[in-house]
Amino acid sequence: MLLPLRIRRPVMPRTARAPYARPLAGSWSRAGLALALLALCLLPLLGPARLVSVVSLMLITSIVVVGLQINTGMAGQINMGAAAFMGVGSYTAAVLSLRLDCPFWLAIPLGGASAAAFGLLFGITAARIKGFYLAMTTIAAQMMFQSAVLNLPASWLGSSGGLSIEPARLGAWRLSGDAGVYYLALAYAAFMTFGAYGIARSRFGRAFAAVRDDDSAAGPMGIDVAGTKTLAFMVGAFYAGVGGAVWAYSLRYVAVDQFSLFQSVWFIGMLIVGGMGSILGALVGVAAVRGVQEVLTSYGPDLAAMFPGLGNQLVFASVSIVLGAAIAFFLIVEPRGLVHYWYVLRRSFAAWPLRY
Repeated sequence: MLLPLRIRRPVMPRTARAPYARPLAGSWSRAGLALALLALCLLPLLGPARLVSVVSLMLITSIVVVGLQINTGMAGQINMGAAAFMGVGSYTAAVLSLRLDCPFWLAIPLGGASAAAFGLLFGITAARIKGFYLAMTTIAAQMMFQSAVLNLPASWLGSSGGLSIEPARLGAWRLSGDAGVYYLALAYAAFMTFGAYGIARSRFGRAFAAVRDDDSAAGPMGIDVAGTKTLAFMVGAFYAGVGGAVWAYSLRYVAVDQFSLFQSVWFIGMLIVGGMGSILGALVGVAAVRGVQEVLTSYGPDLAAMFPGLGNQLVFASVSIVLGAAIAFFLIVEPRGLVHYWYVLRRSFAAWPLRY
């Protein structure tokens, strides 16, 4: 008697999966994630105020860089205007809070939505051009944003003087101190990061990867290439807008010089250092670059005092030099970024004590 054959579906090996689509699976990964979240939640209670403020800045920056990772690392669309999209979200949240007394839990997503609408303009452009020309087009977003803020009536966006807003409120609790701002940034950073993992594992994430690898081949496969590129810009701009809105509530003041082209270059540098195409790499890049920036800023005045001939511009110059050197180093030596070493270490630990 012949038994029916059971055909099993082929399973993609774990090592062949794209790094940005790998879920946090396994007991060790879950335990590590739980410990990391516990440490972040306890930091304001146990850590110094300076460290809390620095980590708050890292969390806000991570929202923007994770969105840029979706836009650039996953979909392959160069975006040099992330700071402009961040500024649109920041100013939207500030105007809604100041003029309409909008609560923060509504103003922050609306800030992201306004930035996504602004990003739609450049997403449509991305469907026609690529590479260097797309980078130049996104730089135009930076110029448009700054020109609009400075030339519109001061009663609208404050012109060069900026806007001051009240702190976020959650019932009777004012999120004005270091701890309140920290927990606000932590909540949104965690939510947006897990959302990014969900996007990467969805059909939209697979479409982003297909367009990034070869948009000419993605079209015949049934993927709407123009729509996918536009969606990638909108998602990246939404993340930047949410990060800008949280930034507005953390500083309680927004000004146009906070969102310069140099900030966009910093965001790209964080992607390169951490690792392109990996959401974990975006987080690692933010921590590494912001950490080095904080060390140089803290010890820069001491170095300036030791070498007075260098002048007071030593701190700014050293930070810029280190960033440029780091980008050049990782582009030449390790284009997969710091996160690649984590993946190598994890595979080695899983295979221990074997060599393969």
